[in-house]
Amino acid sequence: MTDESQITRQPDESVDVDALQADRDQLFDRLQRLAAEFDNFRKRNAREQAAFAERANERLVKELIPVLDDLGRALEAASEHEEGKVEDGVRLVHRALADLLAKQGLTEIATDGKFDPHVHEALLSQPSDAEEGSVIEVVQKGYKLGDKVLRPARVVIAGPEEG
Repeated sequence: MTDESQITRQPDESVDVDALQADRDQLFDRLQRLAAEFDNFRKRNAREQAAFAERANERLVKELIPVLDDLGRALEAASEHEEGKVEDGVRLVHRALADLLAKQGLTEIATDGKFDPHVHEALLSQPSDAEEGSVIEVVQKGYKLGDKVLRPARVVIAGPEEG
């Protein structure tokens, strides 16, 4: 048998199990509330991001509508065989679209001078009397939006002269 003196606790060593369980329950409740608040924050943030993207797209599309109108007028002139008006219409559309995209931060990548692998894509190298490694032909223009390269300029670079 066990000695009863071993089971009896001293008053300073006693543990109030009910108080500990109440503390645990309170902390668990706070943890659940915090998890729910975080989940609500995550969902609200996702909704706000989606709404922001929709507004940004709406603004861009709204600014593209006049370009679409100009293109429609150019097509009407083409159907009436007014070649001069077609060229003027296409020029107008090109300028309007270029201005709109520039307003949004789009810039053309410079292609004069040395080849830069960060913004240029070399399609081929051909012998030339130009300085080796310089861009001698632009096959496709490249563009940046801010500091980000959206499409590198596709270029032909000068190689060593054959001789």
